[in-house]
Amino acid sequence: MSTKSLTKAGETMPSLFDDFFKPWNEWSGLVGRVMNVPAVNIIEQKDAYLVSLAAPGMKKTDFDIDVDGNMLTISSEKEENKEEKDKKFTRKEYSYSSFSRSFTLPDEVNKEKIDATYADGVLKITLPRNENEKKPSAKQIAVK
Repeated sequence: MSTKSLTKAGETMPSLFDDFFKPWNEWSGLVGRVMNVPAVNIIEQKDAYLVSLAAPGMKKTDFDIDVDGNMLTISSEKEENKEEKDKKFTRKEYSYSSFSRSFTLPDEVNKEKIDATYADGVLKITLPRNENEKKPSAKQIAVK
């Protein structure tokens, strides 16, 4: 599953952020089996980018958020197995889930001030822009 927007039935068109924030790790180690990765919304604000990741049923301690160079990686591994004694099982199932999403950060992001919160099933990561770095203004180049 990649960051894409739906158009007509079955057709997809790359979203604006596909080139800006490049998601990786979308396939599991098993050939042809897609990992269940949470949906991500990226909002550009005046002084920051806001990344919202839908991950209901998790705890804030379930997430690992790492920055390595210009790569932001959000990952989680969760294993559940409940021990029930004094029962005869014909079948006992365990739950294991994991995901990893990586994004290339723009150079203007201040990596020292990245902040993350988790509430109501949504992980929110604030990527503040450097205060001294301005967006280049548009200009026209004359052909010589």
